[in-house]
Amino acid sequence: MIIYQNSAKGFKEDVDTNNIVNKIEVSFKMKLGRRTAPKEMDSWRNSLSFMERVVRRAQIADDCGVLLEYVIPATSKRIDFLIAGKDEENKNNFVIIELKQWQRAEKTDMHSVVRTALNGGIHETPHPSYQASSYKAFMQDYHSEVDAGSLNAYSCAYLHNYTKNNPEPLLDSIYTEIISDSPIYFKEDQEKLENFLKKYIGKGKGLDILYKIESGKIKPTKKLIDHVLSLYEGNQDFTLLDEQKVAFETACSIAKKQIDKSVVIIKGGPGTGKSVISMNLVAALIKDGLNIQFVAPNSSFRNVMIEKLAGKESRRRLNNIFKGSSSFVDTPENTFDAIIIDEAHRLKNGTAYQYRGKNQVEDIVKSTKCSIFFVDDNQVIRPEDIGNTTEIKRIAKYFDAETFELELEAQFRCAGAEGFINWLDDVLQLRQTGNFDGWDKENFDFKIFDNPNNMNNELRAKKYLGNTCSLLAGYAWDWSSVKEGNSDSQVNDIKIMEHSFERPWNSRKIGSTWALSDSNLEQVGCIHTSQGLEFDYVGVIVGNDLKFSFDSMSYYTNWSEYKDMNGKKGLREKPEELNKLVRNIYKILMTRGMKGCYVYFMDKDVEKHFLERENIKS
Repeated sequence: MIIYQNSAKGFKEDVDTNNIVNKIEVSFKMKLGRRTAPKEMDSWRNSLSFMERVVRRAQIADDCGVLLEYVIPATSKRIDFLIAGKDEENKNNFVIIELKQWQRAEKTDMHSVVRTALNGGIHETPHPSYQASSYKAFMQDYHSEVDAGSLNAYSCAYLHNYTKNNPEPLLDSIYTEIISDSPIYFKEDQEKLENFLKKYIGKGKGLDILYKIESGKIKPTKKLIDHVLSLYEGNQDFTLLDEQKVAFETACSIAKKQIDKSVVIIKGGPGTGKSVISMNLVAALIKDGLNIQFVAPNSSFRNVMIEKLAGKESRRRLNNIFKGSSSFVDTPENTFDAIIIDEAHRLKNGTAYQYRGKNQVEDIVKSTKCSIFFVDDNQVIRPEDIGNTTEIKRIAKYFDAETFELELEAQFRCAGAEGFINWLDDVLQLRQTGNFDGWDKENFDFKIFDNPNNMNNELRAKKYLGNTCSLLAGYAWDWSSVKEGNSDSQVNDIKIMEHSFERPWNSRKIGSTWALSDSNLEQVGCIHTSQGLEFDYVGVIVGNDLKFSFDSMSYYTNWSEYKDMNGKKGLREKPEELNKLVRNIYKILMTRGMKGCYVYFMDKDVEKHFLERENIKS
C-alpha cells in the first residue's frame, strides 16, 4: 500500500515547502484509518529533511521515484524510504532505506540485535541493517517482479543523528554479515549514502518502477519454496505419527480447496503433536505456492522453532513467514491463503501490551481465506488470553466461515505417558480423569524432591548423559529490572533460604531462545520462555503462589504471592479465576518434559497433597 508517492523532484519540493508531513498524515489517515501520533510526525519532519538533502546532493535524476511509509504487501510493516531508478547499465533498481533518529546504541551477543533508547527506556531491538535487509528479503522472496529479475532490490540504513564512535558498537564484528548485505551510514557518512544512491538509481525513470512495485503479485517464489523445503529434509523433529498424520492431511486438504472463508480448529493437550502438525503444514502449503503465515503468540516458542529449522543465515527469510499474533491489525481481508496459528490459546484481546487492536482471533480470521488454529483451552495463563475454542467459533460465525473441528488424543510427549498428564490434571483439579490413582510409571519418571539442590543435581546427571534439561518455576518471585542491575541474570531473584538455594531468572540478554542455551540449570526459566517447548527432563519449582487447604480440599492463591502483574490484572477480587490460571501454568511447566518431571514444592501442604495422591519422594 502506497502512503506517499512522488518523483524525486516532487519530493524535494514538498520538503522545501514544508508540505511533506501534512501530505503523509492525510494519506495515512485515509488509507490506514487512523491518526498519526505527534511523535511520529516529528520523526518524519526530522528524517525527511535529511533525506531531501541527500537526494538533492546526490545529483540523481529528477524522475527517480520516491515512496514514503510504504506498507509492504501482505504485512503491517512499513518501509521508511524507498527510491527507485535505473543504473548505468539501464537496470531497474530500487533502494530500501531504514531511517533512525538514534544517537547511541549498545551491542549485544545476539544475532542482529542491539540495545538502544526506545519508549522511555533501554530496550533490545533489531539492528537497523537487519531491518532494512529483512524488508528487502521479503521483496526477493515474495514479489513476482523481483523474482522474475525485472526489478533489483538493494537496502541500507541511515542514522542521520548518530555520531560514529570509536569503536562503534553498531559496527561490531557480530554484525558483519548483516552490514555487508545492508550498509549502515552515520551522520558523517552522508556523502557515502549519496554515492550509494547515485550508483544504483541515479539515472532515473523511476515512476515506472514504482508501478511495477505496486502492481506485482505477492506469492512465495520458487527460491523461497525450495529453501523452506530444504530445511525440513531429514529433520526428525517434524515426523508425523498416527492421528497426527490424519489431522495434517485434513487441514491441508481444507486449506488447498481455498473456500471463501474456512476455520479449522485442532484441539489437543500437551504432547499430542500440535506443533509437529503445524510445522508440517508450513512446508506442505508453501510447497503448493500458497501465500501463508505461521503465527505463534509466544515469541520464545516462535524463535525456537526458527532455530530448529534454520541457522543464522536463514533466520531473516523465515521471519517473513513466522510472525507474532499482533501483526494483522491493518491487514486487508483475505490477504493470505492460509494462516497457521500454534498455541492459539495465547491470542490476545485489546488489553495486551503494545497491541493496537481489539481481538487477535478476529484479526487473523479476517486476514486469510483459511485459518488453522491449534488450541489447548487448558493452557490459558493470563486474563488477556482469549484464543479458546468458544471464541474462535464465535469469530468464525461472525465471518460466515465454514468451520471444521478435530481433536488429538494420543500423547507423544512424556514418553507416551498419557496417564501422567491425566493424573496431573486430576491432582491439580483441572478435570477429573480415570488416572486419579496414578499411571504406568515405567514410561515416565516423576519425582518429588524435598531439597531443590538435590533436584538440580539430578538434572545435571541427566544432562551429563546427553539429555536436554531445564529448570523452571512459576511466577512466585519478583523479577529485578535492568535498572536494578539485572540486564543479564546478575540478580538471584529466586531464593529458598532454608536450602541455601539461589538462582536468577532466565537471561534477558539471551532472550527468547533461552530454552536452547546452556544456561538452563544455572538460571530458571519462566512460563513465557518454555510454553510450547519440550525438553527430556524438567525440574519445576512450585512457589508460594500455589497453596492447598486440607479443610476445603482445594487449591488457592494469595494475590500478593503471584508476581506477574500483567498475569493478575483485574483479578484481585477474583481469587478462583486467578488460582485457575496459576494451576494452568504449573500444569504447563510440569508437562514440558518428555522423559521426566522433577518437582520441589515451597508450600508443604501442596507437597503433602501430591504425595498422598502419589507416594513418590527422593
